[in-house]
Amino acid sequence: MKQVYLVGGAVRDKHMGYPFHERDWVVVGSTPDDMLAEGFRPVGKDFPVFLHPDTGEEYALARTERKTAPGYGGFTFHTSKDITLEEDLARRDLTINAIAEDESGKVTDPFHGLDDLENKLLRHVSPAFSEDPVRVLRVARFAARYHHLGFQVAEETMQLMSEMVNSGEVGHLVAERVWKELERALCERSPEVFIQVLRQCGALNVIMPEVDALFGVPQRAEHHPEIDCGIHCLMALTEARKLSEDSAVLLATLIHDLGKATTPADVLPRHIAHEQRSLPLIEDLCDRLAIPKRHRELAIAVARDHTNCHRVFELKAKTLLTMMQRLDCFRRPRQLEDFLLCCEADSRGRKGFEQRPYPQADYVRQALEVCNDIQAKDVIAEGVTGKAIGEALQSKRIQALQTFKDNYSHISDA
Repeated sequence: MKQVYLVGGAVRDKHMGYPFHERDWVVVGSTPDDMLAEGFRPVGKDFPVFLHPDTGEEYALARTERKTAPGYGGFTFHTSKDITLEEDLARRDLTINAIAEDESGKVTDPFHGLDDLENKLLRHVSPAFSEDPVRVLRVARFAARYHHLGFQVAEETMQLMSEMVNSGEVGHLVAERVWKELERALCERSPEVFIQVLRQCGALNVIMPEVDALFGVPQRAEHHPEIDCGIHCLMALTEARKLSEDSAVLLATLIHDLGKATTPADVLPRHIAHEQRSLPLIEDLCDRLAIPKRHRELAIAVARDHTNCHRVFELKAKTLLTMMQRLDCFRRPRQLEDFLLCCEADSRGRKGFEQRPYPQADYVRQALEVCNDIQAKDVIAEGVTGKAIGEALQSKRIQALQTFKDNYSHISDA
């Protein structure tokens, strides 16, 4: 007899009193032909999942799976009317995700997920967890989502995740899956916890070795009382999440200092020219994880010019204009705002600096307004033609920025 159950995140978050927006269902005692006859629309190629004809919600036939090859895609799936709800739940990742509820509200919880919700534990359902490396990322993401509620990864699950790293299973993750989980994790409430969990089980060194390499690298205590470069990046990420839910801003903040991991030992704790050393590392990371163009461009911009932004009051007018042109501010003001958020988060992501104002952001915004008040048409109206238009525009903007800088300094000193 066909039975339908609400499963997964909706059940979990419902019992936690946590907001949720999507509902997933599992169907026991049915076949693909039965679903099609009822008007459900098939989706997916790997296993039978259908969209409800009215609600559009996902209904998956109860299934079992068998590991056939390394990596996320190395599974074969089996579905039939004989597969029970308990068998379907047994293949899920965490106990808190292996709870089902029927249409009358009766709960089926064969792996004690409700107890783990009560005890705030992220615990794997069975040893089959180790067959899918994406689950390492998912556990870290759930840890980031529920950290503020006191959730922790169970000791035995962290041990299993470490074993998956040591066995090489995590090395089979494909770029698209890593980026999908990373992007979602960055937007969780405590994204720094995602990085911490991956580092604790050793997966960070496999997935983002450039970030992992920052931990243990010292920097000058007078500027960075937290000293450790890795800790600073996590603190900056924490501050960025307070300012934005944009994954591009959050990623750029996380990886803005990658070059500090390559500073020669005899120069430490100073990091001269780390900005330029960061750029090829960011390019490599973005290539490897197939990170979108907008995210890559912002990350490069922040790594290259965050120090200039911090010191913007000291910049010459010409240098300030050059920086804004590199940031493509005149055509893409949105990128400037994203850049400034990252710089503010970087400045605040230091021990004892979390509440410090960042007046540099408004200074740069005002400088852009000064430049935007001078357009090519104004130069053309003076009779300038050809290549001289660009040169004259540049000169007028530099002059205007110098006046702005002088007046701003006067106001600041008053």
